[in-house]
Amino acid sequence: MKFTQQKLLIIGTVWPEPNSSAAGLRMMQLIDLFQKDHWRLVFASTAVQSEWSVNLSELGIETVTIQLNNASFDDFLEKCQPNAVLFDRFMTEEQFGWRVAQTCPQAMRILDTEDLHFLRAIRTQEWMSKTNESLPNWQFKACFREIASIYRCDLSLIISSAEMQLLTHTFGLNPKLLHYLPLLYQSPNTALLPIFTDRKDFLFIGNFLHEPNMQTVIELKEKIWPILRKKIPGVQLHIYGAYPSQKALGLQNGKEHFWVHGRADNLEKCMQSARVLLAPIPFGAGIKGKLLDAMCNGLPSVTSSIGAEGIGNASNWPGFITDNTDDFVSAACQLYTQENNWKEAQEKGFERIQDAFHLSHFETAFHSLLHQFIATLTQHRNQNFMGALLQYHTFQSNKYFSKWIEEKNKDQH
Repeated sequence: MKFTQQKLLIIGTVWPEPNSSAAGLRMMQLIDLFQKDHWRLVFASTAVQSEWSVNLSELGIETVTIQLNNASFDDFLEKCQPNAVLFDRFMTEEQFGWRVAQTCPQAMRILDTEDLHFLRAIRTQEWMSKTNESLPNWQFKACFREIASIYRCDLSLIISSAEMQLLTHTFGLNPKLLHYLPLLYQSPNTALLPIFTDRKDFLFIGNFLHEPNMQTVIELKEKIWPILRKKIPGVQLHIYGAYPSQKALGLQNGKEHFWVHGRADNLEKCMQSARVLLAPIPFGAGIKGKLLDAMCNGLPSVTSSIGAEGIGNASNWPGFITDNTDDFVSAACQLYTQENNWKEAQEKGFERIQDAFHLSHFETAFHSLLHQFIATLTQHRNQNFMGALLQYHTFQSNKYFSKWIEEKNKDQH
């Protein structure tokens, strides 16, 4: 029997930068999962590649630059004829989903949400207005758009267990439309990691293009560090993150031992040299890759309830979870100065990776699910009436709006 290789088209919001953000790491992990299952990959994006983008061609992946609101994408689809299309975040599904449905109706449509953008948006709004509603008002555009995109796709990959529960319990989505797939890790070689006495100072790391990271640094600078540094004389706090703004760089203060370095050339080296990660993340969604990376590098952490969401709880956290500034400072001091507590926290991190985020727990199940979907796609779509309804109406509105923009662009040239 002749083997037919399946082809996957990935439509990326940006070209993946795994050393810049958890989103880039996520995309490379998805690429690896598909390649291990012997899929042929094509990666397309409207974005411009940066010097930090992965060279996908070296991985045997075809790369294509595509245009928004342009019929050239339809011609590209005709030639490509993918068996499945992966949309990187719901915005790309809105932009290109109707064209995929029109030109390649037989292709399975997969959405990788990265995190729920509408959840992040409402939390950002609550944080900026200093409100914390017990029952959030979901009646807003970003929520409608993202939920509709999930319905239109055959399968959506959800990175956080908390977001899986939100979608199924609060919004009543059929679990068959969703698949929980977090960031994935291998077991760290604990014997090679530096011990307590070989580490020093505090660390935070996060891409500065992501607003929660910037606000975390401000929280550290203005509320936590002025108290913490006085409790542990001589200690320093190192801030790393890709794409720092002048505002971020301006927060550095050598006299206060508060250092803003910008991009980390070697994430593992930075984490393995530090003793404690500080992450008082005030809002956001998804799961925080920095906290999982810290666990793999034997680095205990103090974080907020938002930081720990979808990863762990107070009983299994490698350090402490608190939203109170005084408690945060006390927890950081305890972890930093008490070796036995630090070792216990480090061990919890190793266990959490092994129990909940190890590659072996997810790889085979994901491959089996893909094969099942490809084989039963028509039946699956027949059972998703809401998806078909939204696909019909969105197809009509997006199609003609896109064609209007296309004609307008022609007139301008």
